[in-house]
Amino acid sequence: MTSTRPMVDMLLEQGHPVRAFVRQDDERAHSLRQAGAEVFVGDLLDIADVTAALKGCRRIYFSMSLSPYYTDAVSLMAAAARAQGDIEVFVNISEYEQSFMTFEKMTAPEEERRSRLGGLVTQWSPQQRAHWVAEQVLDWSGLPTVNVRAGMFVENPILTWLALAPLGNGELRLPFGHHRLAPIAGYDVAELCVKILLDPTPHISKSYELTGPELKDMHGFAEDYAAVLGRPVVYVPEDVETWNETYVDTALAAYPHIAEHLKTLTRLMGGGGYGSITDQLGTLLGRPPKTVRWALENHPGIRKPASA
Repeated sequence: MTSTRPMVDMLLEQGHPVRAFVRQDDERAHSLRQAGAEVFVGDLLDIADVTAALKGCRRIYFSMSLSPYYTDAVSLMAAAARAQGDIEVFVNISEYEQSFMTFEKMTAPEEERRSRLGGLVTQWSPQQRAHWVAEQVLDWSGLPTVNVRAGMFVENPILTWLALAPLGNGELRLPFGHHRLAPIAGYDVAELCVKILLDPTPHISKSYELTGPELKDMHGFAEDYAAVLGRPVVYVPEDVETWNETYVDTALAAYPHIAEHLKTLTRLMGGGGYGSITDQLGTLLGRPPKTVRWALENHPGIRKPASA
C-alpha cells in the first residue's frame, strides 16, 4: 500500500514502537528492520499467524494489496482483535467509493446505477465489493474502527507505471476525456493515519472521505508531468475500453483481480464519476494537502525517467 512505509517511518521517527506484518522475509522486510521496526513474517489468511502478530499490540492499521481474499483477511484480523479484547483502535484503509456505495444505491435498478456512475459502470469491481463487505464486518465486530476512505492515489498504476511508455514520447495517454480528478498523495494519507493511531479517541466510529486539494482536467495533469519530467507533455485522450485493452490487460494478464479493479476505476473516471472534492483531509491535517505535482516529484518511478 502506497502509504504504509511512510507511516512506519513517521511513527519510528517519533519514537513509537512498530510491528510490521509481512508476507515474505525479503529486502523490504530487511529495510523495515534496519529502520527500527519489529517484523512479523506470516500469512494474513492464517488465524494463528494473525493472532500471534497482534499479541501485545493495541492499535492496528490494516491494509492489504488488492486480493480476491481481501475480505477474508479483514475478517480474520477482526476476529483476532475481538478475541484479544484490548484493542484501542482499528484503522481500516478503505476506498473513496464506499462513500457512495450505500446499500440503497448498490441495489437500485440498473438504469439508476448507470446514471449515478457516469454511464459506463453498473457493477463494482470485486475489490470494491470486498472493501464494502469489510466495512460491514468491522461495523458488526464492535471494534473501535476508523474507516479512512482514500480517493485514488497519485501513485496509482494508472497514473504512474502504466502511463510511463507514452510519457517517454511526450504524451499523456489516458481515457478520461474532459473530466476532472483530484487524486491524493500517499504521503498525506500516511500522515493522517499516524495522527489517528497516536490519538484515536476523537476519530472512533468515523469514516473519512479523502480527496486531493484540487480538481483538474488531464491537460492540467499533462502540465504537472511536463514540469516534473522537464520536457513538453501533451494530453492525448483515449477510448476507455481501448486503453484498458492496450495497457491494463497487457500488463496485468496474470492478475485478473487487479486488472478488473483498475478497469472499473477507469470506467468510473471516464464516465465522470469523481467530479467532486472534500476538504476533510486538509481539516484533519491542519494544512493543505499535497499537490499532484509534489506527489509526482516524490515518486521514484517518475523521478528515474526524469533524471535519465
